[in-house]
Amino acid sequence: MNAPTGRLSDRLTLPQPYLLFLGDTTEASFAKTAFGLADWAADRCVGEFSAAGCTVTTGLPRLDPAAARAAGARSLVIGVANQGGVIGESWVAILIDAMEAGLDIISGLHVRLANVPVLAEAARRTGQRLIDVRTPPSDIPIGTGRKRTGKRLLTVGTDCALGKKYTALALHRAFVERGLDADFRATGQTGIMIAGGGIPMDAVVSDFEAGAAEILSPDAPADHWDLIEGQGSIFNPAYAAVSLGLLHGSQPDVFVVCHDPSRTVILGMESFALPTVEEVIDLTIRLGSRTNPAIRCGGISLNTSSLGTDEAEALMAAESRRLGLPVADPIRGGAAFAALVDSCLA
Repeated sequence: MNAPTGRLSDRLTLPQPYLLFLGDTTEASFAKTAFGLADWAADRCVGEFSAAGCTVTTGLPRLDPAAARAAGARSLVIGVANQGGVIGESWVAILIDAMEAGLDIISGLHVRLANVPVLAEAARRTGQRLIDVRTPPSDIPIGTGRKRTGKRLLTVGTDCALGKKYTALALHRAFVERGLDADFRATGQTGIMIAGGGIPMDAVVSDFEAGAAEILSPDAPADHWDLIEGQGSIFNPAYAAVSLGLLHGSQPDVFVVCHDPSRTVILGMESFALPTVEEVIDLTIRLGSRTNPAIRCGGISLNTSSLGTDEAEALMAAESRRLGLPVADPIRGGAAFAALVDSCLA
């Protein structure tokens, strides 16, 4: 995957390869950043390390910071997204050891690394960097709505946390395998660590969301594709502002709707019913056509991780017939996913 180009390239370039730090995590769901990197950027991860009590593993070699640095690592990534986004007390000594071994520290947590005094002091002493990924550029312009050159695909969702990043990454890989000029454009902390650059859209002031999306995906050659990681859902009462700004600023030619068929209500807001796929298609076209009148739906990405193989395949086939669009699970791949890729490129 290529890191973003244009105006963005001088804003954030992450030091790679990574050593993944799992903290003292006992729940795999709290280590989603580490797993995302292990799944999609394994070639840029030299190993993993953890604090006492950790029961989670990505399956990568276990290396302490000094051994990781000797193996070529340039940074330690905090691969944990815990409740509250805090830095555990048991992590601090390990993070200091990592800096003393010559590694920068990368974090996507809400708590800023430099706000921990002992980490800030260690960074000054060792000359290593403390990099908070959830920090957007300081001079983002407002959106212009100007149509940019190149082609763009945006993943959108019926809800949060159901596969927009994995779908964009899978489509990017498929485009590249077909010989197309394509970039994955990251909009969340894990995606940024995978790509090596991007803009954390949930940390951008609302007035500048569209402008951030515009500089995330700048003018490009006519045959170039940007595969843009979606955020939130335009139906989510809490996060719709991020989703809409990203939609307007991305100006997608094609969008793919991501959906988890096991859900019936908005995640964390159980009093709100999940919108239907048809509702998302309709509203995305109506809102997205404001900045790209040619916007169209390329198909549906289903997260079928809760289903067995036969049940998942039957559901995807039935939904494809019902909607008249390709329906696939990018992680399962196969003919259904190939059809989704064909539709996006049609």
